[in-house]
Amino acid sequence: MAHSVQQSSVSLYLRLLKYVLPYRGSFSLSIVGFLIFASSQPMLADLLKYFLDGLQADDNSKLFGIALVYGVPLAIILIAAYQGVGSFLGNFFLSQVARGVVHDLRCSLFDNLLVLPNDYYDKHNSGHLISRIVFNVAQVTGAATDAVKVVIREGFTVVFLFGYLLWMNWQLTLVLLAILPLIGMMVVSASRKFRKQSKKIQEAMGDVTHVASETIQGYRVVRSFGGENYERARFHKASEDNMRRTMRMVRTQSVYTPTLQLVIYTNMAVLMFMVLFFRGDASAGELIAYITAASMLPKPIRQLSEVSATIQKGLAAADSIFAQLDEAPEIDNGSVERERVSGQLEVKNLDFVYPQTKKQVLSEVDFTIEPGQMVALVGRSGSGKSTLANLIPRFYHHERGSILLDGIDIEDYKLANLRRHIALVTQQVTLFNDTVINNIAYGHLAGTPLETVQRAAEAAYAHEFIEQMPDGYHTLIGENGVLLSGGQRQRLAIARALLKNAPVLILDEATSALDTESERHIQAALDEVMKGRTTLVIAHRLSTIEKADLILVMDQGRIVERGTHAELLAANGHYARLHARQFKESSDMPPIEENV
Repeated sequence: MAHSVQQSSVSLYLRLLKYVLPYRGSFSLSIVGFLIFASSQPMLADLLKYFLDGLQADDNSKLFGIALVYGVPLAIILIAAYQGVGSFLGNFFLSQVARGVVHDLRCSLFDNLLVLPNDYYDKHNSGHLISRIVFNVAQVTGAATDAVKVVIREGFTVVFLFGYLLWMNWQLTLVLLAILPLIGMMVVSASRKFRKQSKKIQEAMGDVTHVASETIQGYRVVRSFGGENYERARFHKASEDNMRRTMRMVRTQSVYTPTLQLVIYTNMAVLMFMVLFFRGDASAGELIAYITAASMLPKPIRQLSEVSATIQKGLAAADSIFAQLDEAPEIDNGSVERERVSGQLEVKNLDFVYPQTKKQVLSEVDFTIEPGQMVALVGRSGSGKSTLANLIPRFYHHERGSILLDGIDIEDYKLANLRRHIALVTQQVTLFNDTVINNIAYGHLAGTPLETVQRAAEAAYAHEFIEQMPDGYHTLIGENGVLLSGGQRQRLAIARALLKNAPVLILDEATSALDTESERHIQAALDEVMKGRTTLVIAHRLSTIEKADLILVMDQGRIVERGTHAELLAANGHYARLHARQFKESSDMPPIEENV
């Protein structure tokens, strides 16, 4: 088991170091810098030997005395300068690598998010995904660069110091080497704990981000329903959990470091005893130089052993990062690309089961929409209407049955090409913290002339309120259009869909957030826009679909009725009951006014 964990750690680390490869020039310079820094350590100990031996020399050796008086201080300055150059090269260029790796990893994660399938977002909350990009990447950089810095700098320091000690007295140095297996065992044991604890800390950090982002996004609901205390308790609990898990790791580190130090210094004590006991004919200078060099060893050895915690934090974070990067992107095996389609849509014997719940959502759905026709889907909530709308642009994949666009299975189209032919407006409007024009002319519509954008806005009955805004079409609308009313946001989304000018238009309860006045205008605009377009409307308000060429009534994933508005009312079935209920509700309620 330990071997497999070690193997996975090695492969993870090697994969991580691939992100360092583009910066190999800077990385090489940093290694040269740390080599210079490490080689300066024994020089100071050796200088001490000449200094002490010079002090004990005979008065006759005036030449040696002059060399000692002027040479030693000058040598100290030169060694310090030499060490400083090494330290600068090492730290500066490794930091350059670190920043580059952070940037590349963050961009890789974000780019990967843009191609992941819908069900990945269904399974993972946004807080954890954001935490991975922000927090986990920083942890990984620690393993990829900070740990490398310590391993190279302190590793070389240990090598140079051991080399010097072996050259001075190899028998005594072998006593020091006896400690290494014990240190190795301690490092391996602590590493396992660090890895496990780091993983838990990262999960807890994801929870903190998740609760915070949910509360920030839903602050109006929190305040209007008096949820402050609930959210406060939820955040405090998540933060406390993160603190508790972090403290567990700190405790492990706090016990580990002094224990290791005790082992190293016990070994040093034995070594000093042996130096003094078996001093032989060594001069005082040689003995002090040897003891000084040996006493320099505990610090780099301790730092090398402590780096295990940084590496394990990084590997735990790398695990979650590479797990996301290894997720299969949206399936796109299509090869067909069409400049323009007529918009004939056929759905044949369509079944769909949600991957997570294994629940059958659609069963044997069958219908055809001819180019330019308007077909409406109606039914109770949960009857499968929106699922069907999500299957047409391939946000999810059906197992059985087929959906054909112009006689070609949608699976055979290249994904980007298929979605270019479809304009989708949903009840949940997504707007960006940008200008009005950039929200309407979004994505591949970017750069559309203002006049064209204005025409789309006019058709969506949005031009009038946009013109009244402080900077017109160049007004910033806040995160998700927070500075607009629900009806205004919906009209911008409709304007975006109209500007796309796609042959297939899917309106998923697109007019539900509108007041009666706006709905009337938009309905007139949509009537105009629907000419020559295949339109699939999912409607909550039945008044909006009375002119539909075909109405499909859905219940529990099946089409239970089909026909025109008049035919379905005459049939006196599901549709007639829905219509009667809504007619009664609307006559009982006062008209809804838009809150601008």
